[in-house]
Amino acid sequence: MQMTIDELKDELKSKGKAARLAAKELANLTTSIKNQALVNLAEDLERKSIDIISANKNDIRFATEKGISEDIVDRLLINKERLKIIASGVYNIANLPDPIGEIFDKHKLSNGLEVSRVRVPIGIIGSIYESRPNVTIDISALCLKSGNSVILRGGSEAIHSNTALTKLVRESIVKAGGPKDAVQLIESTDRTTVTEMLKMKEFIDLMIPRGGADLIKFVSKTAHMPSITGGVGVCHLYVDNLADPQKSVEIIHNSKMQRPSVCNALDTLLIHSAIADSYLPSIARKLGSSVEIRCDQAALAILSKDSQLKLKAVTDKDWDTEHLSLTISVKTVDSFEEALIHIDKHGSGHTEAIVTENNSIAQKFVNNVDASMVLVNASTRFNDGAQIGLGAEVAISTGKLHARGPMGLKELTSYKWTVFGNGQVRN
Repeated sequence: MQMTIDELKDELKSKGKAARLAAKELANLTTSIKNQALVNLAEDLERKSIDIISANKNDIRFATEKGISEDIVDRLLINKERLKIIASGVYNIANLPDPIGEIFDKHKLSNGLEVSRVRVPIGIIGSIYESRPNVTIDISALCLKSGNSVILRGGSEAIHSNTALTKLVRESIVKAGGPKDAVQLIESTDRTTVTEMLKMKEFIDLMIPRGGADLIKFVSKTAHMPSITGGVGVCHLYVDNLADPQKSVEIIHNSKMQRPSVCNALDTLLIHSAIADSYLPSIARKLGSSVEIRCDQAALAILSKDSQLKLKAVTDKDWDTEHLSLTISVKTVDSFEEALIHIDKHGSGHTEAIVTENNSIAQKFVNNVDASMVLVNASTRFNDGAQIGLGAEVAISTGKLHARGPMGLKELTSYKWTVFGNGQVRN
């Protein structure tokens, strides 16, 4: 039975109050208790994998019956291999230093006052996300270690998976001696819950959306509290005229094919015209016939000789599209500067990469490209919290305040100034 709007508001308010109480307790938990909760969770993810996968199958069945696209189904899928990866991320978070209580910028003034900053939790994190049930674990684990309560609202397509995973998280926290309401899931799939959750400024200190452009824009316009509203990735890789051919092929293939449905997968390949004739055929053959290659005129002329490829003329809209599928746009450029102009015009500030053996050009690329992560001779898929040593991430922020790129433990903290004196008064 569907709840009325008043019943829904009451439930959200109840969860907000419980989260605020849990946050106070969580902020003072010892590192050992938080780490034990994380170890409990990592162990249970593998020990109870059958139950989690069973719940996930209900979501997969529902998504398939509704005709949801293959890329969404791929994001939704949980199997033993993915559970091991998720559990590994939780172990990694447990092994990271606890940021809470860290003292930095400590100094003594001429008047004898001892001034410093101390890292503290933000308080209560709200997260609205689509499709990916692994987000339930990633955000819960990072919030727990950083001393924040979290209120989760996943998509209706993942409700069975998210419910099972949240239950596991809460049990893991309780077994370690922490407050179970540190992690809460809004189980109502009514879309009204999203709008009402975005009004909960009294209870939620920071909102983190994870999903497509429409969700990000909606949160940006609607949220009453600060929010992280980046994350849409139109990702480029530029192959310079001094690039190594073998590196180019392997890096492009990994950037596009390792997991095509995610935000750091390659969308647009830019290739210097001086090497396009010799490099593009090898790149296209490596991508294979399952990938639709949307080509500019020059690339189409080069690749049209191969009847095994799936080719299409590129459109202006493609340059601004986050494909999230087995589709890639290809543009030939006559210079490094032309590549920079294209990225500046069409990039989303997410992930940009270059393949080159010219160190000077590589450094110019790093210096001039404005993105949350810039890579040299490496796959775009490395823009990921777990891959750069953060354990996991709550989001990849393409904004510049207060965090940028993969958001790990420290990005979920604030700080307070502390001043110790010995009777000083101000003149």
